[in-house]
Amino acid sequence: MAPYASDDSTTAGEVDEQPSGRRKAARYVVPVTVIGVAAATIGLVPALADSGDPDLPKITAQQLIEKIAKSDVQQLSGTVKISTDLGLPNLGGLESGLLSGAAGQGEGGSSADPTAKLTELASGTHTLRVAADGPDRQKLSLLENAAEYSIIHNGKDVWGYDSKSNEVYHGTSSESPEHGKDQQPPAMPKDFAEEALKAVDDTTSVTVDGTAQVAGRDAYKLVVKPKQSGSTVGAISIAVDAKTGMPLKFTLTPASGGSAVVDVGFTKVDFAKPAASTFDFTPPKGAKVTEEEDAGKGSEKAPGKAFDKGGAREHAPKAGEDFGKGLDGMKTIGEGWNAIATFDTGGEGVPSGGAGGDLGGFMDSLGDKVHGKFGSGTVFSTRLVNALITDDGKVYAGLVTKDALVKAADAGK
Repeated sequence: MAPYASDDSTTAGEVDEQPSGRRKAARYVVPVTVIGVAAATIGLVPALADSGDPDLPKITAQQLIEKIAKSDVQQLSGTVKISTDLGLPNLGGLESGLLSGAAGQGEGGSSADPTAKLTELASGTHTLRVAADGPDRQKLSLLENAAEYSIIHNGKDVWGYDSKSNEVYHGTSSESPEHGKDQQPPAMPKDFAEEALKAVDDTTSVTVDGTAQVAGRDAYKLVVKPKQSGSTVGAISIAVDAKTGMPLKFTLTPASGGSAVVDVGFTKVDFAKPAASTFDFTPPKGAKVTEEEDAGKGSEKAPGKAFDKGGAREHAPKAGEDFGKGLDGMKTIGEGWNAIATFDTGGEGVPSGGAGGDLGGFMDSLGDKVHGKFGSGTVFSTRLVNALITDDGKVYAGLVTKDALVKAADAGK
């Protein structure tokens, strides 16, 4: 056991004097629809740890968060394992089809389009190979049985390649002033850790809880927990490399217990410079090549956007005010981890029962009917995000329990 298992608890003010507006904007994560939850949860993903508790010098939570902030790993290669268990209903092929549609892969689109392919990370367990050499060269490969899907960023070129269909998607990376800053391939534990730490505020407990070995490296364990009851988030555990300060593992477990909702971490990692050939790519003979301009030049769905600053989280749920853009009249009820987003769709809610016919019966099978002072509605649930849609078209959604949503809807009357 490490000699320091820290009990120090740190609030946002103690950890980071970032502007209060920024903290407020990242206090909660909410999807527009339950279908969007799976793809969105990629932005929150977590991890996999090896056995062993290395003996490391004592460190406080504040010092460890500062260590993460100062980390500047530019070169690495390794293997990352991602497991996601949102508890979505088993819809067979329908679920994957809906996710692909949410990602924007229309009829006739390329199977090599990254915006569609990466939604596969929203469910099940996947293995990725990753490599990076500074801001201009990154590679991510999704390994699938006898096939492989890769995104390669090399200078101005960004390639997506699906070996199963032998299709290629080609685009260019951004040339904005922000290009090259804080870029890593999507699905890196560092990205998820940074997003989670933005949610830290006075409603959050942050502690150091021993040490671990992850991918053969000594790491500290940082634990983030809501202080309030009523949140579906149980705890977020981040394994931080003791030498570089880079997060190696990020695990989010639900308040209801059981396995992690999402789990992402390195199983192998090497901080040496990858060979230059790692980022070379030439379309294979006979491959179908789709150019970015053919799929919509300048589109936010272009592969080059995936490596821009913040691009790795484009399909993640936006937090606070960021999420509210484009949703007229959206309001926030509560604070911290118990925050609930609410807005009026202007519709008539979800069809159900006899009035909805076959569609109503199908929707009833996916959600739970609830009643209160607000009237009645349907709650659609995952292990992390719950959403209540009332019969008069109002939506309440958040990382909170079903009872908390009903209470919020009642208070709105």
